[in-house]
Amino acid sequence: MSNETPLIVRHLGLQDYASVFETMKAFNDNRDASTADEIWLLEHHPVFTQGQAGKEEYILLPGDIPVVKSDRGGHVTYHGPGQIVCYPIVDLDNFFTDIHKYLRFLEETVILTLENYGIKYRTKNCCRI
Repeated sequence: MSNETPLIVRHLGLQDYASVFETMKAFNDNRDASTADEIWLLEHHPVFTQGQAGKEEYILLPGDIPVVKSDRGGHVTYHGPGQIVCYPIVDLDNFFTDIHKYLRFLEETVILTLENYGIKYRTKNCCRI
């Protein structure tokens, strides 16, 4: 993020996954050099998202919970009320040219936030509890 572009944080409450996903795509399609980066904090109504690596057989007994196919990575993820979701909608050219470095930065940001609140956690490669 350059010094000229502000960061906007939006607290959006409980939202439908598909609607947020479409709004996010439209936001990115319409952004230009003057568009502020945003962070969206929200919760989703119950939904399973099936990423590019997800297969139909990975979805076991979804019941009444909708399954939404996504063009993002990953297999199958459940989202629901009480689970805080953070969508950083940023121009990565202002931060990192290496997506893996960016993802490690995001992970460390979450770790530091959890530590700040005294929340115990585990990650795939380490644990700090």
